[in-house]
Amino acid sequence: MIQPEDPGWEFIDEAGTFRLPNAHRTSSLYFPLVNEAGIFSAITPTLHGDIKADQNTFLTPPTSVEDLHNSRAARNFWILSNGFEAWSACGNSAVQVGHHFSSEDEESILEAGFLWQRVTRKNSQIGINAEVTNFVPASSDRVELMKVTLTNISEYPLKITPTAAIPMYGRSADNIRDHRHVTSLLQRTTCGTYGVLDTPTLSFDERGHQPNTLVYAVLGVEEDGTAPQGFFPVLEDFIGEGGSLDWPKAIVKNKQPEFQAGMSVDGYESIGALRFRKLTLLPGQVRSFILMLAIMRKDDSVRLVQEYGSAAKFDAWLDITKTYWQSRINMPRLASGDARFDGWMQWVKVQPVLRRLFGNSFLPYHDYGRGGRGWRDLWQDILALLIMESGDVSRMLLDNFGGVRIDGSNATIIGSLPGEFKADRNNIPRVWMDHGVWPLLTTGLYIDQTGDLEFLLHTQVYFKDRLAARAQKVDEAWSSEQGTQLRTVAGEPYQGTILEHLLVQNLVPFFNVGEHNTIRLEGADWNDAMDMASQRGESVAFTAMYAGNLKHLRDWALGLDRKGVKEIEIAAELLPLLDRLNEPVDYDSVSSKQARLGEYFSSCLHAVSGKKISVGLPNLAMDLSGKADWLRQHLRKQEWLRNSEGCGWFNGYYDNQGKCVEGDFPKGVRMILTGQVFALMSGVASAEQANEIVRSVDRYLFDANVGGYRLNTNFGEILPDLGRAFGFAYGHKENGAMFSHMAVMYANALYQRGLVKQGYKVLDGIYQHCQDFERSRIYPGIPEYINGRGRGMYTYLTGSASWYLLTLVTEVYGVKGRLGDLLLEPKLVAGQFDQNGNAALVTRFAGQELEIIYHNPGQLDYGAYRIHSAHLEGHVIDCSDSSLIIPRSRLTLLEPGRIHRIGIELSNETKNA
Repeated sequence: MIQPEDPGWEFIDEAGTFRLPNAHRTSSLYFPLVNEAGIFSAITPTLHGDIKADQNTFLTPPTSVEDLHNSRAARNFWILSNGFEAWSACGNSAVQVGHHFSSEDEESILEAGFLWQRVTRKNSQIGINAEVTNFVPASSDRVELMKVTLTNISEYPLKITPTAAIPMYGRSADNIRDHRHVTSLLQRTTCGTYGVLDTPTLSFDERGHQPNTLVYAVLGVEEDGTAPQGFFPVLEDFIGEGGSLDWPKAIVKNKQPEFQAGMSVDGYESIGALRFRKLTLLPGQVRSFILMLAIMRKDDSVRLVQEYGSAAKFDAWLDITKTYWQSRINMPRLASGDARFDGWMQWVKVQPVLRRLFGNSFLPYHDYGRGGRGWRDLWQDILALLIMESGDVSRMLLDNFGGVRIDGSNATIIGSLPGEFKADRNNIPRVWMDHGVWPLLTTGLYIDQTGDLEFLLHTQVYFKDRLAARAQKVDEAWSSEQGTQLRTVAGEPYQGTILEHLLVQNLVPFFNVGEHNTIRLEGADWNDAMDMASQRGESVAFTAMYAGNLKHLRDWALGLDRKGVKEIEIAAELLPLLDRLNEPVDYDSVSSKQARLGEYFSSCLHAVSGKKISVGLPNLAMDLSGKADWLRQHLRKQEWLRNSEGCGWFNGYYDNQGKCVEGDFPKGVRMILTGQVFALMSGVASAEQANEIVRSVDRYLFDANVGGYRLNTNFGEILPDLGRAFGFAYGHKENGAMFSHMAVMYANALYQRGLVKQGYKVLDGIYQHCQDFERSRIYPGIPEYINGRGRGMYTYLTGSASWYLLTLVTEVYGVKGRLGDLLLEPKLVAGQFDQNGNAALVTRFAGQELEIIYHNPGQLDYGAYRIHSAHLEGHVIDCSDSSLIIPRSRLTLLEPGRIHRIGIELSNETKNA
């Protein structure tokens, strides 16, 4: 167990601002700073971390998590005063680093909010207090702002020489170990009036040798706009022969800068080292310095200084940025009776926004990928947007469907623009078999929130590149000149309805089975590390989810029929997969399914005919229902395990030798949470099986030391026939960590199945662990996983945040849509009500802001209370014992622009008695 040396964080206001004393004494802490203009920063309590715009555009040297303590390169601000040794306002001098754990002369306090960081550092020996604030403004500029405020806390005047020092890099992350020195020869460094600017001549990266037009800049002024007096633009000159960034000779020896505005130097590593004029601080006197760390498309330094370059302008932009981020996470708002939990949830709410901006890259643990999001991320992040934001997401959904291939797979290279998908460029064809699951889940939430079933009738193109038949074949007739849209034989872009896209994504997997008649694992499923069983591997776990999806599609077909839409048109090529409507396939026959799928792939390898066939919606529903029922019965019968200890659960996988992965093995019980989650969520597990799953999961996977439920038991060996996950040490990442995403989805599935107390145990366990700084060692929020020592790993960018928020709102508070109407079905346990018996949620629905207040005066637990009565703005609402529905039409009549209250009285008395 990690032993604490300082107390953990605490919230200091209702806006989610938190304080952490001596944060620098905890390893691997970092904080994200970002804006919509496209600058991405990571910053630590000692101002390590990097600043970049994309993989090829780093202002400062790229940092992975180990660099946070290994590297001496960091944002820095030096003070030389009254004969004392050089002192860093950021804690980055060699002396300060050496005394991190023992110094009584120096303390620091970190404060952070949405999205800004402030570190206050006091040195009682010198008699100085430094407050360093960093944020990325909510503006159109790619700039990080930094203000250093110095206060004389001694009883005597302090004569100080201040110098800012920001190491500059100015090129691709690839060049860290690929031509690092050679690419420094491209640097063209100039000193402007306000700072150091670097404009490399070329960029060397995967795109080849490209002319560079970007300008990397470190600019600075005093609080009143006074420019620096001189510069040290060359790194080796600044640190000096034999020197280092944490003890640079230019500072230690108090060297005078040799560069003035207008001077330049070529071909060396750069640093934005800005020497400000010497000054005397009287006791109690304060002086501030403003730094602008920018990536510009042209030299725009004068305008940046005009926009941000004073203490007043800095403070004004900080207020604007705070307001902007608060507006992004304003909904939903909780009043759970636990202020710490409510504050923690604010940081969970910001995580889906951060992942939409960062993708899965550009933070120290997320040192992989080249920016952008994956297919799964596109859809799961919209889950949170549907709960949090008031805008219409139908356009975003529609755009995303443009990435679906006619073979049921999808584009894997996703651009930064809405609906932008790119052809495979890496020659590494890979298909994730679960990718067809998520669009339907997200579309389902949208339809329930809005009632917009007709969205299924909108049309969209299909994505097309050289990969075909789920990457098993190459379309030799395709070329990049043909573009990335599927075409008809006549050469016209083909469009199908969204319902057709969903059918393609869910019918193809039904037929794409392995030897055990469950869906082939292909490149992997949700668990990317199940990636070594592409020939004979099968994912039983996601076969269950596809069964659930087929049932949802059936329900939507019948819903459209009730609305008067009696038939839809589908591509003629798709009809054979609706086999109950023409030539039925024996679902028990693996070879028959595979043959039918092969015929389909051959019919649309390069193009489609363009012919469409009308299908009656009741007939479509009949076909889909038959497939869903067959899968459910097959899985219940064939994949249910019972081990020697009498425990029952579902097998989740077959490996590349065609062997069942789970059950009793010589080295112990093998169990994976994934297969249980989706058997529950999809409805495949019967009620009896659901209860057995809970008992088995509690027995084999629960571990309070890591915040709850591990992803799998310890298999005790490497499994090269299943995936790289089992090469990881047990308890890390996809091999037995408490993997937050799957754990939260487990909670969601439990709530859906009415296993409320068990679901609460999952959610509360994650929260309790994460908020316990002694164990988790992370800022507020939910990490990707908890490792074997209890530390939170890979913070901020995780789909678990979206699912936690979704589960809390729609299942715990029971605020959800049902084909556009508002359904309230609370599943709160006794401990989630405040001392007055209230639990409240403010959210948006049907264009209105609603405050839903559950009143439980008897502090009854779930299962003991029922809905006794309900009121909307004082008017009685009809309700049942467990839920109530408010028609959308009633909500839309409410006065807009204010919060409307819905009060629900919970009691163990008979309704309206």
